[in-house]
Amino acid sequence: MARTKAILGAGARLSDYLSASLLARVYPAPLVNEVLDEHGCNSQRVRLFPASAGVYYCMALSLYPEASYESVLAAVVDGLAWMRGDATGGNVAKSSISQLRTKIGHAPLKELHRRSCVPLALPCQHPDSFYGGLRLVAIDGSNFDVPDEAQNVAAFGYPGSRTGHAGYPQVRCAALVECGTHAIIAANLGAYRTGEWEICRPLLAALAPGMLCLADRGFNGYEHFKAASGTGAELLWRCTSNRRLPVLESLSDGSYLSTIQPPKPGRGTQAINVRVIEYRLPGMPNGPPRYRLMTTLLDHRKSPALELAALYHERWEVEAVFDELKTHLHQGRRTLRSKTAEGVRQEFYGWLLAHYAVRWLMHQAASEHRIKQRSLSFTAHVQLLRRTQPRSGAFPPRATQKAQALVPTATRTRRNTTQR
Repeated sequence: MARTKAILGAGARLSDYLSASLLARVYPAPLVNEVLDEHGCNSQRVRLFPASAGVYYCMALSLYPEASYESVLAAVVDGLAWMRGDATGGNVAKSSISQLRTKIGHAPLKELHRRSCVPLALPCQHPDSFYGGLRLVAIDGSNFDVPDEAQNVAAFGYPGSRTGHAGYPQVRCAALVECGTHAIIAANLGAYRTGEWEICRPLLAALAPGMLCLADRGFNGYEHFKAASGTGAELLWRCTSNRRLPVLESLSDGSYLSTIQPPKPGRGTQAINVRVIEYRLPGMPNGPPRYRLMTTLLDHRKSPALELAALYHERWEVEAVFDELKTHLHQGRRTLRSKTAEGVRQEFYGWLLAHYAVRWLMHQAASEHRIKQRSLSFTAHVQLLRRTQPRSGAFPPRATQKAQALVPTATRTRRNTTQR
């Protein structure tokens, strides 16, 4: 203990050391410990592999998808050498990893995501992330494969196929994304055959006044629209071309006012006033013949139809986020690693936390150098985080500025390449 204090300094703690890590810059160790304490799964005494390090380990699993559990652990545990005054992080048995992951579960990571993964864009610095003062967000769902294990099959189920069922069980997930920064600000997952709206509905808690939510045709029912607009957020949702929407008033920009009716009119239910925008995209012979949008933005003078039609296609940014998760961050790995349903949920939220850390890093770089975040490479910053993470704990807290200096360097390299 005396040797440890001599190296770390009197009163230094593990959290002081981990604060030098890039992941812990986004998710400070005191907050991680607070969440673990609230869920009753924090370590009661200092260990080689404490619960707080286990949370960072769950994030690191997504940063090194092709590495073994032990190799990923080495990137985290090496940082704990300062606690013991050793040159290396020591060895942790694979069984200890499994035991700690089981103890932590998925709830602390889900709560950490809820508290930490907030919108990043500021109106004064990132005007492309807003429309008329409203923050642009999009909601959508996706599926991904999990290992073909009995627990995963029972919890999530197989998708169907012509020969019976697919080779892997699948999880259905939904995400609410800030369009300009690709920050995932809310997410949920469930079984493959769970309805998409059932998966998406919990995400409405993250909607708020001052947001403009974009969504595709899957969410154009009366109950969907009522629940989402009840949050105070404005909506711009696509609807099916055959839906009956009466023309109550034609507007000068080509849009018209209408209403959507409850499926079973009765006491306490009333129609919702909407504005409908219909348009076609030129140069798309194989595309849909007509797009129809419903919006709560009823004033055509403040929000012209042509502007909203162009704005709606920001919704595709959520598809880019799923591509970042599955292709670039997960490096095209066919399935997640976890063989149990609880492990899948834990790994899912660790995956989201790692993605947000990369996007946070890009946001800091773009803001500091006053460039558009979309001009930066997501893949390049993932590689930066992968290269830096094993070393980011290899120096005491006073050297944190050295780690911060890496971000502008990567940004300058990317910006020079873009200019050329």
